[in-house]
Amino acid sequence: MVSLMESQGQALEGVRNKADNQNGAASFTMKGNGQNFHEMPVDIAAVFSDPPKAPGGANARTRGRYRHGSFTQTDATPLPQAPGSLIHLPALSIGLTWSDGLSPLALGPVHLKILISVCSSSFFCHTLLSPGACAPLQDRGNRNKLLLVSFDGFRWNYDQDVETPNLDAMARDGVKARYMTPAFITLTSPCHFTLVTGRYTENHGVIHNMWYNTSTGQKLPFHSTQGVSKWWDNGSLPIWITAQRQGLKTGSLFFPGGRATYQGEQVNVKKVESLFHNYSNETEWMQNIDTVMNWFVEDNLDLVTLYFGEPDSTGHRYGPESQERKNMVRQVDRAVGYLRKCIKDNGLESTLNLIITSDHGMDTVIKKNEIYLRTVQNFSFQDIRFELLDYGPNGLLVPKEGKLDQVYQVLKNAHPKLHVYKKEEFPKRFHYANNTRITPLMMYSDPGYVIHGRLKVQFNKGEHGFDNEDMNMKTIFRAVGPAFKKGLEVEPFESVNIYALLCNLLGITPEPHDGSLSIMQPMLSEDVDQVAQQFLGSGALSTCPKKLQLVVGIAMVLGLWLGIY
Repeated sequence: MVSLMESQGQALEGVRNKADNQNGAASFTMKGNGQNFHEMPVDIAAVFSDPPKAPGGANARTRGRYRHGSFTQTDATPLPQAPGSLIHLPALSIGLTWSDGLSPLALGPVHLKILISVCSSSFFCHTLLSPGACAPLQDRGNRNKLLLVSFDGFRWNYDQDVETPNLDAMARDGVKARYMTPAFITLTSPCHFTLVTGRYTENHGVIHNMWYNTSTGQKLPFHSTQGVSKWWDNGSLPIWITAQRQGLKTGSLFFPGGRATYQGEQVNVKKVESLFHNYSNETEWMQNIDTVMNWFVEDNLDLVTLYFGEPDSTGHRYGPESQERKNMVRQVDRAVGYLRKCIKDNGLESTLNLIITSDHGMDTVIKKNEIYLRTVQNFSFQDIRFELLDYGPNGLLVPKEGKLDQVYQVLKNAHPKLHVYKKEEFPKRFHYANNTRITPLMMYSDPGYVIHGRLKVQFNKGEHGFDNEDMNMKTIFRAVGPAFKKGLEVEPFESVNIYALLCNLLGITPEPHDGSLSIMQPMLSEDVDQVAQQFLGSGALSTCPKKLQLVVGIAMVLGLWLGIY
């Protein structure tokens, strides 16, 4: 008898009990370090005869680890054949521990019977054929760590008019993308949440920097919205929670979304900025880097997300073409140099993968022929029940009852640089409007133009939020570490694909998502590339379930042939 026990996040191993009769009939029990196991018996009619050989050669050792619905091989090293040794059961990747000096289970009919019995079970179908079930899982002791860094508002070409020796060195030592296309709407919170969920904005639901209530008219600014969990917790789990549920430890330093609670869980370790935080303080930048290094070395965190509010703030205030912005990019480059030095000094170069990216770019604001809704002929704010305006180039409106068509007709041709849509007519390519939080009327403006509402309250020289196909909205991607090739420049890709890469680097099973690891695969080193094959495909689906379905089919046919069923 084999008893397969299911326990979320627990490591299981099978123990062969002492032979209970002279014919060598044996029973097996799967055991683990967790509690409240779900047991499912699987019958085995086995008679042990000649001493067997372990797969891959005699005395092979293979451990199986079970997390979130998948048994996965985690290591294989030579070990003398002895009581307590482990053997790999082909196709299932379950480790069986042998005791009482008995030889391991012979390859052949018995393995086949175990495989057929388990393949016919609902446990197998649910567990091994589920999306993402074949994701590579590693022992925590051998797992590489991951640091995701975002420099807010770093346009894709900011390093082309400024000397950036440290970013250049990172590109030589690792991978650089020509540019990266952010999600729409190109605002800080929506774009960052796409990075850590792999979902388009309409699917993860963080559609704006501001939390709002269309019924009461209440709105909260960016910093306050960071603490409103119901704004973030929409069913799309960020990678912090996914990793933690699979046995990893994570941290967030200032990263958007890191303060919220998701399905009752928070990031293990976090640091949150104050209300009037100075994002440009270089001394604090270095201190934050030191903090992150301590999290990796002292607290043994597996994943950390680190956020810097520059060069976004400087780009807003002075404009993307200003000398102040160029000076800030130099500061960013110094921080990158200090970060890589700290990684080396702490002995993490061979075990830490570093990704540096951003949420969006920056456009110069055009001050001529501005869009000013208050001056639009036949338009009245008295027809509007709720408005979210004066936030760059985007606007959300809820007209009063019976006023939708009237307001739409008045605004749709109000300005040659303004684009107004009913929710259902908004361009599908943005992956933005199909969400219950989106209002009946939506608008955005051409690059460089911002939308003024009742009063002119926007005076920034730089702005974002524009069409993500605008080149000035494109941003950066750099990666270096043991998982990445060296000196490689890859073609542009969408930021929605980063999540699948992060999960692969951590060896965790991803949540359903809108990206594809296959797009990111060319940047991975050969060793990691072999593992990545298990993740290929769009969303959480991989190629493994198809292979397992083939195994099940073969097992069923052979089972009928051998008279097992």
